[in-house]
Amino acid sequence: GMLAAMYALAALGESPAGTTLSSLCDEFSRYVSSGEINTTVTDPKAVIAKVKQATEEMNMPGVTLDELDGLTVAGDSWWFNLRPSNTEPLLRLNAEGSTAIDMQRTRDNVLRMISEYA
Repeated sequence: GMLAAMYALAALGESPAGTTLSSLCDEFSRYVSSGEINTTVTDPKAVIAKVKQATEEMNMPGVTLDELDGLTVAGDSWWFNLRPSNTEPLLRLNAEGSTAIDMQRTRDNVLRMISEYA
């Protein structure tokens, strides 16, 4: 919080006179978010492993995978994170896209894989 606020104020201070903070923020593209979607599965870690394998087998150029917090897969205009709940037999999915269509396509593809592998 505090560090982000300091960066924002520094950027505002370096901007031409009359620039507003909201106009600075407009320069950053906003992603459309699915919100957190919870799906009950018997073995969340096994489903994540299968989603990872399926994603790798698609061999999509420019797509990156990260396993720091569950599985995060990112393309040019979309990304999703799939992680297990720490307290329940749930998978938690968050998907975003640069457009609603990108987000919906990403969300629906991942939900289809979860359903198939659960």
